[in-house]
Amino acid sequence: MGSMHRIRVLLVDDEPHILQFLELGLQNEGFEVRTASDGECALREAVCFEPHVIVLDVMMPGMDGLAVCRRLKEEGRDVAVIMLTAKDEIDDRVTGLMTGADDYMAKPFSFEELLARIQARLRNQFPSLLGEIRLGPFTIDDRKKEISYLGVALELSPTEYKLLKLLVTKHGSVLSKSNILNIVWDYDFGGEDNIVEVYIRSLREKLGDKEHRVIRTLRGAGYRVDLP
Repeated sequence: MGSMHRIRVLLVDDEPHILQFLELGLQNEGFEVRTASDGECALREAVCFEPHVIVLDVMMPGMDGLAVCRRLKEEGRDVAVIMLTAKDEIDDRVTGLMTGADDYMAKPFSFEELLARIQARLRNQFPSLLGEIRLGPFTIDDRKKEISYLGVALELSPTEYKLLKLLVTKHGSVLSKSNILNIVWDYDFGGEDNIVEVYIRSLREKLGDKEHRVIRTLRGAGYRVDLP
């Protein structure tokens, strides 16, 4: 998976054997890892360590994982939070996601699954740390600000690059025009939302997507890219 020496992961769990097992496994994968055994310690580590990913147990004495996640999101920290819980009930999953968690795993779980979920969060939230990312027929090189489709580099303007990268990394999700405007053009954009249609049309031309099978339009909802 390449060099991961700049990617920091914070593990938070009150069970020492779980921390030790996950810490060793992630270090062997090349991650920089720190651990915390309670919520207060986790918040302190989040400030000084500035992790990219936090693997956070829900059930802990004192400040639980939900409270920690809520605090992290209230403080606006740019971190991906993967919640762990011994329960596998829909209510627990919904509660975790409502507090701002980015993903959810029920114990027991395999190390391979956790690793895959960490990599997925990194691709979505910190793609530049991974350098070149391959998603279906697309290859995104964030260092070169270049996207290739079916092995051919596309000639994209900076805005087209941001828009296509957003659609591809959020593949499977419907992005409304307002979502796209907020992310690609930022909140200060004061123009008309039909500019999104203009850029989508341009991307489709460059992709040879005459039948709109790559970038799909969901009437009244927005746009979506589906990848195998």
